[in-house]
Amino acid sequence: MITNKIGVIADSFRVGVKAGLLKAKLVGAEGVQLYAVQGELDPANLTQQARKELRAYIASLGLEISALVGDLGGHGFQNPEANPAKIEKSKRILDLALDLDTNVVTTHIGIVPDDRNGRIYHTMHEACEELAAYAHGMNAHFAIETGPETAAHLRAFLDGLGSHGVAVNFDPANMVMVTGDDPVRGVHILKDYIVHTHAKDGIRLRPVDPRYVYGGYGLEGLDHERIAEQAEKGDAFREVPLGEGSVDWTAYLQALKDIGYHGYLTIEREVGTNPEADITKAVQFLKQFRAEN
Repeated sequence: MITNKIGVIADSFRVGVKAGLLKAKLVGAEGVQLYAVQGELDPANLTQQARKELRAYIASLGLEISALVGDLGGHGFQNPEANPAKIEKSKRILDLALDLDTNVVTTHIGIVPDDRNGRIYHTMHEACEELAAYAHGMNAHFAIETGPETAAHLRAFLDGLGSHGVAVNFDPANMVMVTGDDPVRGVHILKDYIVHTHAKDGIRLRPVDPRYVYGGYGLEGLDHERIAEQAEKGDAFREVPLGEGSVDWTAYLQALKDIGYHGYLTIEREVGTNPEADITKAVQFLKQFRAEN
């Protein structure tokens, strides 16, 4: 059914960069996604020589990089005072991505507000316009991870940016867990923007305001104590191993095939006591769909 390559977020193994790369190879992945925000893979800490050596090491394992993670936290790009530094850092992460032979950096931009005339929407739009122009000029993408808003609302925001320099990292689990949106329908809505995907699964236990999950900057009336309470309880949804949640993988993968998506299915495992076992099972789960061809 699928011909997509299977990747793994190396950090999901929680053992460091090089050990994570070795484990990715061991479990049968073909590519890896790496965090490049801080620590040893912070662009500021990698000379050109170090970048060449890392690229060569990854290639020696028979792996390639599907994308870098460039999520800078702090409500994404909602805070106008923080944005200049965040935009600059994001550009440097994209430069690093290109040095490592990938043209995708995944990120969270913050929840896109409903009010298109509001100051937060304007702030986010302005920041993403600059990022989109920078990426477009290098045939690259900052890919927004799905989940904080519905696919239709995200599509409307993207359509206003003027290029595909800001695109989509499609995470079906985030959709079913947080907004309750249908990933299959979401794929078709966002089909023109999907450049990378996360393979993750989950279950929605009850409706939840996305702001209680992702937070928000300057959102009047937001109960910050309630946000902290909900985050601590974690009773609105649950991430589960691939194939054990609410994502209809047969229909979802068919939807990706229908829109002509040929990129990576990159496994992400953010919870659990034995991530290596869960990731190994996830690789085999996805390869079952490949075997059906």
